[in-house]
Amino acid sequence: MNTKDNLDEKKLTVDTENNEMHPEPDVQKQESVVDTPHAEQVQDAVEPANTDEAPLEDQQEEKIDYHLDDADSDESEETDSDEDEADEESGADDTPAPLFTIEEIVQKLRALLEEERPQRKEIDEYKNQFYRSLRNEIEGQKQSFLSAGGEEIDFVASEPPLFTEGKELLQKIREKRAAILAMEEAEKEKNVARKLAIIEQIKLLTQNQGQEDFNKVYQEFKSLQQEWNEIRLIPQARVNELWKSYQHYVEIFYDLVRINNEFREYDFKKNLELKTELCEAAERLNEEPDVVSAFHQLQNLHQEWREIGPVSRKDREEIWNRFKEASTSINKKYQAHFEALRSKEDENLELKTALCEKLEAIDYSQIKTIRDWNNKVKEVLEIQSQWRQIGYVPRKWNTKIYKRYRAACDFFFRSKNEFYKSLRNEMEENLRKKTALCERAEALKDSQDWKKTTQEMIEIQKEWKSIGIVPHKYVDTIWKRFITACDYFFEQKKIHTSSQYEEESRNLEAKKKIV
Repeated sequence: MNTKDNLDEKKLTVDTENNEMHPEPDVQKQESVVDTPHAEQVQDAVEPANTDEAPLEDQQEEKIDYHLDDADSDESEETDSDEDEADEESGADDTPAPLFTIEEIVQKLRALLEEERPQRKEIDEYKNQFYRSLRNEIEGQKQSFLSAGGEEIDFVASEPPLFTEGKELLQKIREKRAAILAMEEAEKEKNVARKLAIIEQIKLLTQNQGQEDFNKVYQEFKSLQQEWNEIRLIPQARVNELWKSYQHYVEIFYDLVRINNEFREYDFKKNLELKTELCEAAERLNEEPDVVSAFHQLQNLHQEWREIGPVSRKDREEIWNRFKEASTSINKKYQAHFEALRSKEDENLELKTALCEKLEAIDYSQIKTIRDWNNKVKEVLEIQSQWRQIGYVPRKWNTKIYKRYRAACDFFFRSKNEFYKSLRNEMEENLRKKTALCERAEALKDSQDWKKTTQEMIEIQKEWKSIGIVPHKYVDTIWKRFITACDYFFEQKKIHTSSQYEEESRNLEAKKKIV
C-alpha cells in the first residue's frame, strides 16, 4: 500500500476511502486559487477526487518550451539582458545558486546531457548562469576594446569556443527532453488501454461470484489492484474518468463478494493503521517552517492515502476528518504565503512602472553637450541598477513591463550613440578646418611684411578660436603645429622691431650731438 510521489503540484485532492463497501460522507469541495507566477492551485482536502495517476509534475513540464537559442546574447552595452528577465520567471525559490565559471557551466551542461532525464530546474539554473557569463564576456571584450582606444560604435563581440559549445549543449538538452516527453506521451496512451483492461477484469470478477474458489478470486482482485497502482503516467484529461470507473467496480466487488469477516476485518485494521500514520505525518508537517516544502510533502501523503484501501464504517469519518483537518491547516498557510508574494509583486510592479516613467520623461532637447550626456548616462545606469534589485512582478505584467523598460533604455542609448556619432563627424570637420589654418599660418610665418602679416595672423587666431573641438587623439598635435607657426612669426617680428628701435635710438643721439 506504499506509493510514490505523483500528485499534481497545482491541485490538491484527496479521494474517497478506496475499495469501501459503502460510500464516504459527502464533503463539499472548497477551492481557492492564488494567481501569482509561482503559486499553485490550493484546494482543501476533499474526498472524492483524482486517481493515483502519473506525476502531474511531469505532465506540466510538457508545456514548457526551452527556447534556449532565443536568449538575448547581443544586448546593448548598458541595458539589462533578456537573461535577467528570464530569471524573474524562474520560480518562487529565492535561494541564490552558486556562481560557476564558464568552464564549470559547460561541464555541468555536458553532465546534464548524459543524464537519463535532465531536470528542468537544473537546466534553468545553468542556462541562466551560462547567459550571464556570456553577457559578462561580451562586456569584458567591450571594455578591453575601449581601453585600447577603440570607439564604442565600432565594437563587435566575438564568441569564444566554450560559449559556442554551451549553446549547442543547451539545444541538445532541449531536444533530448522533447524526445523523452514524446515517449512519455505515447506511454500514457498505452497505460489508458491497460487501465481500461483492468477495469473490465474487475467488472468480470463482480459478475462471476460463487462460481469458483473465493480465495482465488480475491487474490486475483488484489493482483489487479496492485497492477493498477503500478501504472503511473496517463493523460490528465482521463484521470477522473478512469478513477471513477475503477472505483465504481471496486466498490461493487466489495459489496457483492462473499468475503469472510476475518479477511475483511484484517484489511480494515491494517488500513486504519496506515491512515493513522498518514494523519500523524500530516500533523507534523504543520510544524514545518517552510510552507512550500510542507505543501509538496502533503501531496505525497495524499497520494498514499488514495492508494490505501478502506477502513471500517465506524472509523471512516473520524480518520478522514483528522486527515482533512491537518491538510486544511497546511493549505491555508500555503495560500497565505503566496498571497503575501502576490502583494509584494504588486508593489514591485509599481516600482518598476515608476522607473519606466522616469526613463520616458527624459527631455532629450536639454542634453546638448558631452557633460550633459555623461550626467544623464549616470542617472540611467542608476535606474537600471534599481531595476535589477526589484523582485518579481505578477506574471501577466512580466513581459509587458519589461518590454516597456527595455524600449525606454534602448531609445536612450540609441540617442546617445547618435549624438556621439554626430559629434565625431563634427570633430573631423573641425580637424580639417584647423589643419587648413595651420597651413595658412605656416605659409605666413616667414613673411617680413610685418603689418599686413600681423593682421592676417590675428584673423587666423580668431578663426581658430571659433572652431570647436577636434578628436581627442589630435588635440595636442594640431595645437602644437598651430602655435609653433604663430610663435615663430611673432618672435621674428619682435626681433625685427627691437633692432629697428635700437637703430632709431642711435640716430636720435647723433642728431642731438649735431644740434
